[in-house]
Amino acid sequence: MNPNYTLRPADFSDQETRDLLALHLAGMHENTPAGHVFALDLAALTSSDIEVWAVHHHGHVAGIGALKRLSAHDGELKSMRTHPDFLRQGIASTLLDHLIHRARSLGLKKLSLETGRNSSFEPALKLYKARGFQLGEPFADYQASGFNQFLHLSL
Repeated sequence: MNPNYTLRPADFSDQETRDLLALHLAGMHENTPAGHVFALDLAALTSSDIEVWAVHHHGHVAGIGALKRLSAHDGELKSMRTHPDFLRQGIASTLLDHLIHRARSLGLKKLSLETGRNSSFEPALKLYKARGFQLGEPFADYQASGFNQFLHLSL
């Protein structure tokens, strides 16, 4: 991890964290048809089965990512977003590696995610696939559509 980054649980009282979450939701609605957005809002992210982490760079929130526990053995990645000012600086890699490590430390055996299909999702897909995630079937309560896809990583 870059020594200029610090990683810690997200502070929802922090305005930068709240702004980045709002940006994430807006981006999901902008790039996904109505009824197909499964991004979680602030209230949903405070659920006891979700851990939200933030990467800070020189005191600024550079990225967020969440790990949702689905069962004793399965988890889901949620709300991965890098702030536009920090794109292509390793923020997403730092978060993803941390969330994979956290999932393993919790004893999870599989980590899954649901994401979109259009070109705006390509950078994230490239990162997920570089970490070993593979395309697969819907999980949890998700339904397959022409607008989404599912990736899974065996831990």
